Amino acid sequence: MANIPAAAVAATGLVGGYAVARWTRKRPLGGAALAAAGAVAARKWQHQAGTGKAAVLTGVYLAAFGGSHPLAKKIGAWPAVFSVAGAVAVATTVVTRRGQGGQSA
Repeated sequence: MANIPAAAVAATGLVGGYAVARWTRKRPLGGAALAAAGAVAARKWQHQAGTGKAAVLTGVYLAAFGGSHPLAKKIGAWPAVFSVAGAVAVATTVVTRRGQGGQSA
């Protein structure tokens, strides 16, 4: 697997899944893209942080997907997708950070 950060994979899955669904007008195709990226991210999370934290991050990923729908009604579709993708990327970075003593650089 390429050395792409898990945060980038997860965020790209959320943005890419929406983009595919919107531009192809085939929601299942967007869902497939979202699921594929989520599976790759989950494997990376498990490798980087262990099974328990990977399960939590998978839940965050799914909650972000679900939460983007009501958020889109308030702020618009693309802003909602980018907001939840950013939140997942930040959560991933915080949870999978290793050997930095919890300190920001």
